[in-house]
Amino acid sequence: MQHYWYTGPLASFDTETTGVDVEHDRIVSAALVVQLAPGTPVQTETWLADPGVPIPDGARAVHGITDDHVRAHGRPARAVVAEITRALAAQARAGRPVVVMNAPYDLTLLDRELRRHHGLALTGGLGAAGLVVLDPRVLDKHVDRYRKGRRTLTDLCAHYGVELAGAHDAAADASAALALTRTIGARYPAALGGLTAAELHLRQAIWHAAQARGLQNWFDRSGTPERVDLSWPLRPARCGCGRRLEPEHGCEAAA
Repeated sequence: MQHYWYTGPLASFDTETTGVDVEHDRIVSAALVVQLAPGTPVQTETWLADPGVPIPDGARAVHGITDDHVRAHGRPARAVVAEITRALAAQARAGRPVVVMNAPYDLTLLDRELRRHHGLALTGGLGAAGLVVLDPRVLDKHVDRYRKGRRTLTDLCAHYGVELAGAHDAAADASAALALTRTIGARYPAALGGLTAAELHLRQAIWHAAQARGLQNWFDRSGTPERVDLSWPLRPARCGCGRRLEPEHGCEAAA
């Protein structure tokens, strides 16, 4: 009997934050969900952080988490960020793929938080194994490229008939993204089932770059000044001069 990645063990990670700027916003809550096989119970680990900055009204309207709540029940962001990184590193060591909806957002924001509080890049914190990431947004765009409409988690769950109860709660979103990813794999076995999760990780970086270039071309034609980052699943950090932080780049602004 053939085994596919979407019928095996998967984890799923999600955050709720102070905003959508990965370079400056902070993690407020996070969840890691693990499921060993379709239809089996999930194991959920959650975190609540005091981000150390006020939670803007717009973010609070989305996830409902207030300043008073994180001050009373949250823990210091430094400790939470370290725990999240260790939990993801454990998934990497176990060889368990991690679902991250719109991975360049959540993983980049976590990387910047880890740098902010511990002076460490996420790739270093995860260890030698590294994450194998499955991004349902990238997968869906690849298998159904020309479908019109938005592709948020809510939209994708509605399209694939996946239940999303309690949207914008990190645990609920992580659970739904995990179920959604299994569903996409099962619906498109010819396109996705013949690859291992590790092979799919590499393909998604290529697919995302192509998808991003297409979006950038559309922005350029429409006169929209927005720039689209081609990197997946993590956007590279940049120093004060705007260049990517590379080991050989000695700009003083990187310190």
